[in-house]
Amino acid sequence: MLRMEQDDGDLDSLVRKRIRALRVAQGWSLEELAGRANLSQSSLSRIENGQRRLALDQLVTLARALDTTLDQLVETASDDVITSPMIDGAHGLMRWPVKGDPGMTVVRQRMTEPPPDNPARMRAHPGREWLVVLSGTATLLLGHRRFRVETNQAAEFPTMLPHAIGAEGGPCEILGIFDRDARRGHLREGRGAAKDCAPDLPNTT
Repeated sequence: MLRMEQDDGDLDSLVRKRIRALRVAQGWSLEELAGRANLSQSSLSRIENGQRRLALDQLVTLARALDTTLDQLVETASDDVITSPMIDGAHGLMRWPVKGDPGMTVVRQRMTEPPPDNPARMRAHPGREWLVVLSGTATLLLGHRRFRVETNQAAEFPTMLPHAIGAEGGPCEILGIFDRDARRGHLREGRGAAKDCAPDLPNTT
């Protein structure tokens, strides 16, 4: 069995939520993922719902079926969220560190709805995303955590954490920046799954 040594309960719960979020992002039913992972539908359901212990061999198989790696499936990235833009008031500029590689996509979007209340509607996929709030206030949900991101604030986060973005207290306008993997994940959602607060990304290479 896989031993969760660091914050056992939180990590165990995060891995289960991540499996479900990745499955939903692919637009797959329990039955379809179970078939791809050579598991019974009931076993997969108990894994997602916390009613069955996480076995290492099953996680390896599930990671492969979900087109990710075991390391990405169990990573915590608990200290990997950045919410500290650098404001240059004299020149009217806002800058923030970006650690991405070529192939990034930038999307500007207006949001009017809050993020979904149902954790099952949070999405997860490989990659990294940067969020800049141009006006209003946005709410960023990351796993069990909730971040309030106000005008001229930015957040950077790994998209393997189940996440959702929405408006808080009225419309907001955001700038989303996606690395290649995150962009691919959003495009996949756009083809098959419900898109909760997911930007429409241009389908270019």
